[in-house]
Amino acid sequence: MLLAQLVETSRRVSESSRRLEKVDLLAALLKQAGTDESETAVAFLSGSTRQGRIGIGYASVRAASASPAEAATLEILDVDRALASFAAVMGRGAERQRRDILHELFSRATAEEQHFLTRLLLGELRQGALEGVMLDGLAKASAASRDHIRRAAMMAGSAQAIASALLEKGEAGLDQYDIQLFRPVQPMLAQTAEDVSSALADLGESALEFKFDGARVQVHKSGDEVVAFSRRLNDVTAAVPEVVEAVRALPAKDLILDGEVLSLNPDGRPQPFQITMRRFGRKLDVDRMRTELPLSPFWFDLLYLDGASLIDEAQARRFGALTEIAPAGSVAPHTITANAERAEEFLHNALGRGHEGIMAKDLNAGYAAGARGQSWLKVKQARSLDLVILAAEWGNGRRQGWLSNLHLGARDTEKGGFAMLGKTFKGLTDEMLAWQTEQLLKIEIARDSYTVHVEPKLVAEIAFNEIQVSPRYVSGLALRFARVKCYRLDKSAGDSDTFETVRKLAGL
Repeated sequence: MLLAQLVETSRRVSESSRRLEKVDLLAALLKQAGTDESETAVAFLSGSTRQGRIGIGYASVRAASASPAEAATLEILDVDRALASFAAVMGRGAERQRRDILHELFSRATAEEQHFLTRLLLGELRQGALEGVMLDGLAKASAASRDHIRRAAMMAGSAQAIASALLEKGEAGLDQYDIQLFRPVQPMLAQTAEDVSSALADLGESALEFKFDGARVQVHKSGDEVVAFSRRLNDVTAAVPEVVEAVRALPAKDLILDGEVLSLNPDGRPQPFQITMRRFGRKLDVDRMRTELPLSPFWFDLLYLDGASLIDEAQARRFGALTEIAPAGSVAPHTITANAERAEEFLHNALGRGHEGIMAKDLNAGYAAGARGQSWLKVKQARSLDLVILAAEWGNGRRQGWLSNLHLGARDTEKGGFAMLGKTFKGLTDEMLAWQTEQLLKIEIARDSYTVHVEPKLVAEIAFNEIQVSPRYVSGLALRFARVKCYRLDKSAGDSDTFETVRKLAGL
């Protein structure tokens, strides 16, 4: 398939405001894609590549500039092979080789294709083909059940991962995508509730658990083999040996656990998130770090047990099975109630022990891997949102020479892209200013005299007092007294809070 066909579909999808028309356009293209092309086509139309993040930034694309080709001859697999070659280059002379690979790719592309590739490689392809629309497109192209497709995509990790099997074999091709040991599934996510009363009003009698500010982990065990995965599904087994040992000692032969790991003070109170995350750095002296910052796991879900998937079982059933195999001290403190006063007491207990709040969970809900549904609600004492940095302004005075004032965005699941909610420079220490300046310049995509615009990759936890209506921003909303709590390096832009959540918190 020519890249030009995909580029034209991308253009038409981005120009359409109608969901059904977007679905029809995507389905028509996917029907034309060969089996070996479908995964790449789905990735490109979703604004990503099969290779993921491979270090292509604004400077790399600029250095690869070339006069556009007159005729469209480039195929999507040519692009995929070029990106695979780029990712594989290592060692001495790698920078020059990578520049040559990109330059050759761009020299074969027409002007329209160059524009598409630039946005694709910089993560700026905002064409409205969000995952929900893409799943509908796959369903129409294959005549398979959308629910089956959605579940398979969650089990496999993405829509692109199932595309080839689905388009080649139809719905039968999805049977292989169920929960499996040592193939991590996307973690279930929570919406934000304004307070305990509103959470109980939504869920009724609920399972309440402490909400930890630690590192999310999913741990798989079969016999003596144990593998730990991060929130972003990376293998972090080597960084958490004490967790591996604790799971290996559990009585079950096979299991998949979901939980968080924390570094605790001697009195049992949790250390700040940034301290815990030191255990997951790139270069680690694990033995020393284990002594200085031992990790304690707290499990709150059980997805698989001795040959049986529990993912569709009710939360109460999964948690009950968890308490039968895990020591009480490693299970998240919990209670069940429909009483707001009791729930408020439980929240104050969690806060008093140094945790950031509580979770309220629907007792009858299954585990919706990868979804941020209404069956899990998080309640915190102070409001905060995980937002994406869209740009930063150069500082003045004491902050001269540092990127300071941050532009904050919430993920817009309806229109695509990010809805800007204001700016802040509050809460930033000198150390954070220096770090964020270095990191933001690495992902720069454009600038003017005082603002550096960046790829929407970095996620920060932003505390605020209230959400107010603001005609200053296109979103119509702004955070009042916003301040940076910390950067969430364990989260990707796809894990950030949505504009829908912001509107709900604002009472809209």
